[in-house]
Amino acid sequence: MTAPLHPARLPEGTAPDSRPSDSFPIEWRISDELVPYPEAVAEMEARATAIREGTAPELVWLLEHPPLYTAGTSARAADLLEPERFPTYQSGRGGQYTYHGPGQRVAYVMIDLKRPRPGLEGPDIRAYVNRLEEWLIRTLAQFNVKGERRDGRVGIWVDRGPYGGIKGREDKIAALGVRVRRWVTLHGVALNVDPDLSHFAGIVPCGISEHGVTSLHALGHLVTLPEVDLALRAAWEDVFGE
Repeated sequence: MTAPLHPARLPEGTAPDSRPSDSFPIEWRISDELVPYPEAVAEMEARATAIREGTAPELVWLLEHPPLYTAGTSARAADLLEPERFPTYQSGRGGQYTYHGPGQRVAYVMIDLKRPRPGLEGPDIRAYVNRLEEWLIRTLAQFNVKGERRDGRVGIWVDRGPYGGIKGREDKIAALGVRVRRWVTLHGVALNVDPDLSHFAGIVPCGISEHGVTSLHALGHLVTLPEVDLALRAAWEDVFGE
C-alpha cells in the first residue's frame, strides 16, 4: 500500500513546459509494503523523466526493500563477500556495495537541481550531497543521536562511546548514493532504523572494512518507522526549505 502525503496530480491544463516543480509542492509518498528493487528503479526513472519534462512534481519516496545488495558504479567484486546470500543489483548510482532490507528507511529523492533552494542556488551535485547529509544529521538529532560526516568516508557516522560502546569506535548509521540525469536526481539515502545488521556481513559496506554499521535500535532508540518518517519530513523542511 502506498500513501501519498501530498496529491501527485497536476492542475488540469498544465502544459509540459510549465515546469510544475517550480510551482507546486513536492510530493511525499510512503510505501507500507516491501518494494522490489527493479520496480523502484523503474518508478524512479519514469518519475525523473516526468519531472524533467514538467509533467509531474518532484518526489520524496519513503520505502523498504526486501533483503538485497546493490552495487554502485565504484563497486569492487571482491567486496561482495557472499554473492549467493541475497539478490544483487547494479544500481547506476555512485558508490560501492550497500545493503537494503526491512527495518531500513530508504528515501529516494527526485528533485530538479536547477530549481533554487536554500543551500542549492544552482545545479551543484556536491552541494546537493551535502544537503542530503545535513538532512540525515538533523533527522538523527531529533532522536538525540549525533550523526557526523567523516572525510574520505561516505555516509553518516556515530561514535559508539556515548552509547555504551568502545570510545572512538565509529559505525555507519546511514548511507548515501545518488545519480543525476539531466539535473534531476535519483536514488538518495538509507537510514538504519531496525534492520538485521547481520545482513551487512555479506558485503564490505561502501568498501570500508575497518568500521561497522549500527542502527537507531542498536543505539537504544526504539523508534518506529512512522516516527522516523515524521522526523525526516521536519528535517527536510529545515534543510531544503519546503
